[in-house]
Amino acid sequence: MAEELIISTTASKKEKYESLLPQIEALISYEDDLIANLANISAALKQGMGFFWVGFYMVKGDELVLGPFQGPIACTRIRMGKGVCGTAWEKNETLLVPNVDEFPGHIACSSASKSEIVIPISKAGKVTLILDVDSEQLDDFDEVDKEWLEKLVMIVEGNL
Repeated sequence: MAEELIISTTASKKEKYESLLPQIEALISYEDDLIANLANISAALKQGMGFFWVGFYMVKGDELVLGPFQGPIACTRIRMGKGVCGTAWEKNETLLVPNVDEFPGHIACSSASKSEIVIPISKAGKVTLILDVDSEQLDDFDEVDKEWLEKLVMIVEGNL
């Protein structure tokens, strides 16, 4: 696949995801290096959807360790159960947070982040990665994001 995304700027959020996910799948289908794929996925999501911050955390022992991302500098390590990412890891479920300032124990890696969606990624039933997406807008994520980002996670899980 060419290293160019084709996403209509006038498309709805759902239409952008419908266009973007097959392109991401094609982009990572010929590469077996996880870090390279996560880096390209981060870049494709940021470019294609216009997210403020998008990236991955990798489970290493009892912590999440920052992996490939696009956006401002981020927290390097997060403990299980801490912040949105650590809580999503602990619960092994997607978390949609309309206002991060109202999330108990939120870790403010960037004060510009206002809302967030976090999706765990599993291999053999065990969480190995976290996809974290932030917005500068309050209540920016909804069920459309949840549905399509969970579909993306299934693509990633199939390549682990």
